[in-house]
Amino acid sequence: MIETEKLLLSGNEAVARAALDCGVGLGTGYPGTPSTEILENFSLLGGKAQWAPNEKVALEVGIGAAFAGARVLVTMKHVGLNVAADPLFTVAYTGVSGALVIVSADDPGMASSQNEQDNRHYGRAAGVVVLEPSDSQQAYDLLREGLEISHRWQVPVILRMTTRVCHSKTIVTPGKKNLPTEVPHFKRDVAGRVMIPAYARPAHRKLRAKLAEIEKWNESCALNEVSEKDKTLGIICSGISYMHVREAAPEASILKLTITYPLPLEKIRKFVDSVQRCIVIEEGDPFLAQCIRAAGMEVEDKDPIYRFGELNVARVKRILAGDNTPEAAPPKGKPPQLCVGCPHRNVFETLRKHECIVAGDIGCYTLGVLPPFEAMDSCVCMGASIGVGLGLRHVLPDEQAKKVVSVIGDSTFVHSGITGMVEMMYNQPKTGHVLMILDNSTTAMTGLQEHPGTGRTLNHQPTHQLDYEKLANAIGIERVFVVDPFKNMADLEKILVESLECEDPTLIITRRPCLLAAKKIKQYEEKANQA
Repeated sequence: MIETEKLLLSGNEAVARAALDCGVGLGTGYPGTPSTEILENFSLLGGKAQWAPNEKVALEVGIGAAFAGARVLVTMKHVGLNVAADPLFTVAYTGVSGALVIVSADDPGMASSQNEQDNRHYGRAAGVVVLEPSDSQQAYDLLREGLEISHRWQVPVILRMTTRVCHSKTIVTPGKKNLPTEVPHFKRDVAGRVMIPAYARPAHRKLRAKLAEIEKWNESCALNEVSEKDKTLGIICSGISYMHVREAAPEASILKLTITYPLPLEKIRKFVDSVQRCIVIEEGDPFLAQCIRAAGMEVEDKDPIYRFGELNVARVKRILAGDNTPEAAPPKGKPPQLCVGCPHRNVFETLRKHECIVAGDIGCYTLGVLPPFEAMDSCVCMGASIGVGLGLRHVLPDEQAKKVVSVIGDSTFVHSGITGMVEMMYNQPKTGHVLMILDNSTTAMTGLQEHPGTGRTLNHQPTHQLDYEKLANAIGIERVFVVDPFKNMADLEKILVESLECEDPTLIITRRPCLLAAKKIKQYEEKANQA
């Protein structure tokens, strides 16, 4: 491929291409909209990519590879970083030998999420550099830049993307290949890698010294761009907000921040002083505005009503005009629903029929909360169905407690439900408990990805398959049932009714492949058998 090649890529595709061009030795993560396509495309391009059981494991695997000197990419959606937060905070202390970039794909407006948290806060809290691209070209460039920063200062870097950048396609001109010159190898560094208090205390001081050095470097870094135009209005922005600002206020002076932690405060101060009115335009939380004000600079901020959902050109114009009147409600679209013929439908019909109290979980089966089923009573986070269900069982009167059922999908169970099942046996409610794993043989909600329970890797090659029945038996659950909810709805109902009356912990696995995945699964299995 020639250097002048131009490609039309989404932000996710651009990150994948940059990872290839920079010789990333390992890409690992957990599928979650809007980040999923990064590793899928990296694998298609020939990179080594793999799905981990959850984001914590993915980051830990990435840390190990980066300890060995490799360039590593770890991907997840914003709530996934909550799961990976434990190793994130400590790898900031240990640093890395190679390079480690963590993609956090935030979801303003909650297109496919249970919250719209702003993960720039993680950078400040953990002491990790944060980069924010505004389009696909910058997504490509910043993955490369992030690897360089990580290697230069031996620190992890967060590439904070958002839904609009992840999924929108813009022109990308790839750069020259920048492959690593060193082969990964292990070099012992006990004081730097083993975070007991005696080593962690100096590691913390070392981290703060690195961040101070990076902040000083950021003052003159070309990634933060100043566009000097009309001095009556200055706008500070980052990420996708920059695109909206350019269109909404083409004559304004703009400071586009690309490295948003640690901030170049003196560069910002100089810009603020150069304009008559300065306002911060940013999606999500007032992260930049609060940091700038904390440094003693007077800047305007958006009204709290604009903290919710994505920004666009019209909303930016309203912010600049100080228009805080209620916004028109967006047109109602067709609500999502379970596919016709989905095996989960029979499960929720049965749960509703018997007036169960359902502790639900994250996945396409969460749609069981909507009509016509309306058979879900809670949904907190990945894996929470089991703990929440057990909590309800522990305190409700017996007649209500016996109605509580935890419902979780197969991929979600592997992600963070296993420890809940251990809790189910360790601290058993006196009424017992009923756990249902809705096994449709895929990670359906995010696009039919593989997981340890499918017996196939990210690129659909055969591997070890987790056996839920044997796992349950090993934990101590004796009542384990497997039923096809489509073919044997009567059996499902009989098992559920008996289990609700039984005081022994029970696992019911409803097993039938997702309609959308069934054909592909058959092809993968036939190919494996031929091999």
